[in-house]
Amino acid sequence: QVQLVESGGGSVQAGGSLRLSCTVPGFASKSCGVYWYRQAAGKQREWVSSISTDGRVSYADSVKGRFTISKDQAMDTVYLQMNSLKPEDTAMYSCKTKTGYKCQYDYWGQGTQVTVSS
Repeated sequence: QVQLVESGGGSVQAGGSLRLSCTVPGFASKSCGVYWYRQAAGKQREWVSSISTDGRVSYADSVKGRFTISKDQAMDTVYLQMNSLKPEDTAMYSCKTKTGYKCQYDYWGQGTQVTVSS
């Protein structure tokens, strides 16, 4: 079992910034990568960004150029720096990690709410 803990959500005005954190115990040794997802009210969950243990990153087109994912391996923490926030970024943000020798196990955090007002 892997317990992920997210933090850093909140309310900001459009154009503002927030930094989300996801603590992933055993990130360096057990994880196949960390993924950020978001789900807005009434919408399906969508993938936002991901980072592998060797630092490869990917972004959804909707956040590319505004969001930056990074890791602090010593702290078992992955960050999502969100700049130039828009009202449409409002959602519950959750992080997920995959473990297992085939990366077949998914573990999720509890989520953190991000609200962007216009």
